[in-house]
Amino acid sequence: MTLDKLPVGQIARIVAVDWATLVEEEALRLRALGVDVGSKLSVSHRGVFGGADPLALRVGRMTVALRRAHARAMQVSLLENGQ
Repeated sequence: MTLDKLPVGQIARIVAVDWATLVEEEALRLRALGVDVGSKLSVSHRGVFGGADPLALRVGRMTVALRRAHARAMQVSLLENGQ
């Protein structure tokens, strides 16, 4: 499943990222914020504008806003009980 399809509140881990679809500077910024392969996260909120953009992600103790286009480049696996 891609990150943009992850239901609100469901905890998942990023298992793959298609970095080639992202602008290099954006990819570096996401990695610096901890949005990378192996990161555990959840979707806290979805935007109210058409297409529900952006997504608010909970990564560790941070909340990170992410465009759906970026979220589509990330494959996630669901985690049972947050583990």
